[in-house]
Amino acid sequence: MLQITAFIEAHLGEADLSPAQIAAAHHISLRQLHKLFHADGTTVAGWTRQRRLEHCGHDLRDPRWAARPVAAVGARWGYPDPAHFSRLFKASFGLSPRDYRASHGL
Repeated sequence: MLQITAFIEAHLGEADLSPAQIAAAHHISLRQLHKLFHADGTTVAGWTRQRRLEHCGHDLRDPRWAARPVAAVGARWGYPDPAHFSRLFKASFGLSPRDYRASHGL
């Protein structure tokens, strides 16, 4: 599981990262991959989404990224569609990415 999560972390910026790609990279079936995450109480997609959004939140709070557009932050972590990124971020953090950044003084 540590190798799998490390692989996902290393590829979070790839918008096309999929459970099938992750399973293939580790020479396990897609079903086995889902079982591993289910045993931890989550899903592959859910864990990946959570990690991506956590990284986005970090970047939106980071003064070094303050000049970058919100859409660039989302794209950096695998969300090339700004509207989709904004919806997911708001559902997770309760604020739009722009408002979240502003709430942290940036």
